[in-house]
Amino acid sequence: MDTVMLARSLFGSSMAFHIIFATLGVGLPLMIVIAEILFHVKKDPDYSTMAKRWTRGFAIILGVAIPSGTIVGAMLALLWPGFMEYVGQVIALPFQIEIWAFFLEALFMSIYVYAADRLPPLLRIVSVILVAIGASASAVLITDAHAWMNTPRGFKVVNGEITDVDPWAAVLNPSIWSTGAHVLSSAYMTGAFAVASVAAYKLLKRGRTELEYAYHRKALFVALLIGGVMSVGTAVNGHATAQMLHHYLPEKLAAAEGLFETRAYAPLAIGGSVDGEDRTIRGAIEIPWALSFLATNRFDGVVRGLNDFPKENWPPLYIHTLFNLMVGIGTLLILMSFAPIAYRLLLKRPYPRWTLLALVASGPLSMIGIETGWIFSCTGRQPWTIYHVQRTSDAATRSESLGLLFVLFIGIYLFLLLVTIVIMRYYFKHHPVLPELSSKGGARLE
Repeated sequence: MDTVMLARSLFGSSMAFHIIFATLGVGLPLMIVIAEILFHVKKDPDYSTMAKRWTRGFAIILGVAIPSGTIVGAMLALLWPGFMEYVGQVIALPFQIEIWAFFLEALFMSIYVYAADRLPPLLRIVSVILVAIGASASAVLITDAHAWMNTPRGFKVVNGEITDVDPWAAVLNPSIWSTGAHVLSSAYMTGAFAVASVAAYKLLKRGRTELEYAYHRKALFVALLIGGVMSVGTAVNGHATAQMLHHYLPEKLAAAEGLFETRAYAPLAIGGSVDGEDRTIRGAIEIPWALSFLATNRFDGVVRGLNDFPKENWPPLYIHTLFNLMVGIGTLLILMSFAPIAYRLLLKRPYPRWTLLALVASGPLSMIGIETGWIFSCTGRQPWTIYHVQRTSDAATRSESLGLLFVLFIGIYLFLLLVTIVIMRYYFKHHPVLPELSSKGGARLE
């Protein structure tokens, strides 16, 4: 494995680990906000219990997200020195602002955790809303650098020198709006389905009291509703993302759909495999004209194919599979959220066990969708680190000692993941929900 591939593998594994905790760190605060609002609106203490218990889980996750994010920051400097020359001069601003967003999140997280019971209801809600705003702002600001890599703006390169730097033009690059919205909606979706997985698992366990079952049914209903809405929002945003790719990264859109010939009335290819030698896609189900509509809002819109670009500038063609997996999971999650809600509301029956078993998988499925989406997004920009400005081979370190680092950091990530699971399991096993429900006079049975 050459140095560039080792650098990509090491940084990719670091991001894949960090993204688990970063995504939940954005998604769970929204669930806590909703639980707090429901508590004050419905006067049902179960929702207050949800908010407190979800906050404890969020705090554990935050304890891993912070050091793993620090590692990712160090990796940028160690593995991509060529890229960091551009970052320092052009796109450093969002990283600087993100410090303040994190400060906002940490400050009001402390207030909410330690003083919530002493705050008036309005201030209690405001404090947790500010936690959610800080977490979301951090995600968008870090994502801004990724968006800038796809649509670089705010500088010129003259004779190898960076000139005419405009930091705000870099920050407000064309793809930040669709990319930022996609990151937030998918993070909120994943936070909701993580809660749904746990609630469904608890409802499957026998020998619990009716107080506990009522509590978990409420948590599951809220999580499915938020997860479903955010899944639809993510899908709708996918339309805006397709149009952004059409305008600014046409090679990526063509590779994602296995489209080689530039054409109007371009079909949307579902499934199949892309053959770069024969320049065909095999075994795909094609929806006529759909790709043209997604990219241009017109069925007769012209979509550029890969044959318009030099082959050395093509993204890896396996991103077609990644794209299909991401979209397929998103579609499945929409069905997995709204079908049980409809069943519960229309038939007024408990969720069937097979439905609960399926919902246990919703959280992991959502996380797989997140990971697949990030791999698709970053790999689809290859062979560029900064699109049409700097190749990945030019951005990477020349160090030849990355193999040992790769093994060591994989070991660290596995250790941290194991420790997180053990701590979560230990804490909530020794702090069951029933005493909290009983101490508040019991749940309202719904």
